[in-house]
Amino acid sequence: MVIVSSREFRSKQKSYLDKVDEGVEVVITRGKNRSYRIIPVTGDDTLMSKADFFAKIDKALEEAEQGKVTRINSEEELSVFFDSL
Repeated sequence: MVIVSSREFRSKQKSYLDKVDEGVEVVITRGKNRSYRIIPVTGDDTLMSKADFFAKIDKALEEAEQGKVTRINSEEELSVFFDSL
């Protein structure tokens, strides 16, 4: 693991990103209590395909037309809904 300041990371960004590509974990510190871990994006991390995205929208529209929706009319109902997830 390599720990660097945000300033150091900015000045040698390519070098640190190359390290990440080699499997080295890079942690960037910022201020006293903030830090960030840099990891490569993999195929599992990418967004869904355009076709999958539109298929989900079509399914959601179909369910809404069938009345399969949850109506929330107040902040309290919204809170209860989120707590149920």
